[in-house]
Amino acid sequence: MPINSAPGKSTAVLTRRLRAVLYGAISLALIGMLLNLIPHADGATARPRAVTPRGPLAADEKATIRLFENSRNSVVYITTRAQVRDFWSRDIFSVPRGTGSGFIWDESGHVVTNYHVIENASEATVRLANGKDYPATLVGASQLHDIAVLKIKISQKFSPPLPIGTSHDLKVGQDVYAIGNPFGLDWTLTNGIVSALDRSLTEENGNTVEHLIQTNAAINPGNSGGPLLDSAGRLIGINTAIYSPSGANAGIGFAVPVDTVNRVVPQLISHGKYTRPVIGIGIDQDINQRMTAILQIKGVVVLRVPPGSAAAAAGLEGVATTQDGTIIPGDIITAIEGKPVNSVSELAARLDDFRVGDSVSLTVMREGKRRKVQVVLQAGE
Repeated sequence: MPINSAPGKSTAVLTRRLRAVLYGAISLALIGMLLNLIPHADGATARPRAVTPRGPLAADEKATIRLFENSRNSVVYITTRAQVRDFWSRDIFSVPRGTGSGFIWDESGHVVTNYHVIENASEATVRLANGKDYPATLVGASQLHDIAVLKIKISQKFSPPLPIGTSHDLKVGQDVYAIGNPFGLDWTLTNGIVSALDRSLTEENGNTVEHLIQTNAAINPGNSGGPLLDSAGRLIGINTAIYSPSGANAGIGFAVPVDTVNRVVPQLISHGKYTRPVIGIGIDQDINQRMTAILQIKGVVVLRVPPGSAAAAAGLEGVATTQDGTIIPGDIITAIEGKPVNSVSELAARLDDFRVGDSVSLTVMREGKRRKVQVVLQAGE
């Protein structure tokens, strides 16, 4: 037995020695690798690299900087809160609802924003460019145009209101600039071009806003209510919505044109509401879609003409029914002042370009014959 056990002990000792040598070699290799990762000064003298002079800014850069600096102080940051009732305690709490943008309209403290920025809010706070917050009161709103007017009171002098431009003469390809507070990142400037004009957009509440400016200037949640400016720094629209499956900027934004803003805002300030110009007819979007499809014609079917209305004075007629229930179409409005009208919302938008008391030319069709009719617009509900 001793003879047989001796070689085993020698083998075990040898194995342990080989293992120790192997582990030592691996450890040295790892230490070497780690030492190579540690920076070693090579003895050379190093200094910061020389700065290459920038030179003067390009003319377009200077113009953009000047536009932002001149406009920034007229843009505001709006936060809203809503009151909610606790189901169990029945206590009422004020909770944050959302944020948006706006801009100073005049030196009386009126601030213009989107209706959807303050919709369902119980209170709103306006933060000026100087960082100070002021409580705001609602002066008036028009859901039809997605426009609202707030008012704040401060003792100091307001920043000058943004200069007003025009939107009826905008051209696709013009440079535009948006200032707002996307995702709460205050006073952010983005730029792009006018991508398209006279767009329509149906909101989640079913309201269709017409005559919108489409732009590829980056507009994100929080930009709503902020100004869209032309290259001269003039207000040409209110940033109102984006088209984005993901909820972030996808290069398609929309703005309410300033021509609409400059017509609606004064009424909201003076009367607290907007009075629509109408022709005094009964119409319905769903019925109109079905009837125009059956008749294979584009336009707005006049369903009813109330006595004493502007439409009645102009001789328009609504639909009639026979004793057996057959519906006989009356007048179908196909254009206003030569511009085609294909839907109820488009009819409202075309009329909205005018004021109560204006006389407009309607192109109507009855029994396959077209004719023109003059109608004096009346005040709507």
